[in-house]
Amino acid sequence: MRGVPTCVLAWRMAICLGAGLLGSAPASPMAGLAAARQPSTPTFASRADLVVVHALVENADGRAVSGLTREAFTIFEDGRPQEIAFFAEEDAPVDVGLIVDGSGSMLTVRDRLIAAAGAFVALSHPDDRMFALVFTERLRSALPPSAPFTADAAVLQAALSSVLRPRGRTALYDAILHGLDYVAAGTHLRKALIVVSDGGDNASVATFDQVLRRTQASNAVIYTVALSDALERGANPGRLRRLADASGGEAFQPSRPEQIEDAMRHIARDIRSSYTLGYAPANAVQDGRLRRIRVSVRSPDGRPLSVRSRQGYVVEVR
Repeated sequence: MRGVPTCVLAWRMAICLGAGLLGSAPASPMAGLAAARQPSTPTFASRADLVVVHALVENADGRAVSGLTREAFTIFEDGRPQEIAFFAEEDAPVDVGLIVDGSGSMLTVRDRLIAAAGAFVALSHPDDRMFALVFTERLRSALPPSAPFTADAAVLQAALSSVLRPRGRTALYDAILHGLDYVAAGTHLRKALIVVSDGGDNASVATFDQVLRRTQASNAVIYTVALSDALERGANPGRLRRLADASGGEAFQPSRPEQIEDAMRHIARDIRSSYTLGYAPANAVQDGRLRRIRVSVRSPDGRPLSVRSRQGYVVEVR
């Protein structure tokens, strides 16, 4: 699926010239884990909010395009052009979470998943901060509360090895909600989640609709890697695809286990190639509906370009 990566985030408008973009202090990621199985829906503060959009620009050959300026982009919300207040070129550091299905259906690909996590880190920005959550009917953080993020591939792989013991049932929806809470506690403006699962869920308190709405109200781009067994009746890769599409990410469905690492490498390259833009919405009404976003881009030499970004975001009524 090649959709369009707009990460949309409502940050309180606090732009310091020369210092970047600031937001209100996030909750502790471990506090989010302690509130397990309590799905919530985020709300955006109204007029002071900045919507942050991540956009991957590709040429006709599907290759990422670098070197574009702010003037090349136009953002539309519900068909109305918006003034771009913040712009950063590609390859800015990111907070990224790996959400891994630890149920019995993952037993045969455990070692490949751990190797793929290392390959992802190896291609990532050196200042990226990463975490991993493994879920069955329970949710476990691979990293300790004292060091909830890491940039070290060996540390991440060792942490995954210690907690990834495939067995039990699947609480996918609860895990994604906690992943969104966890990544929100990171320090980088850009956020991403990588969800590795067959898409099935038989143990969550949260529903898919709650997860979808939360995704639409989050700043995180979600990439999904669907590992489906033809004999697994509960698998649902289509729902993973919907979440990726809603967030502006991309969905992968490897047909062979050895393709898992290829998918992770592709995701790492996409994340490093995205532009980041921000705007203060002209429409400040809190109506609880989905605002549609479209990003257009012009090539300096007139060549056709495509953009993958989030298609909208939700402003909740407070």
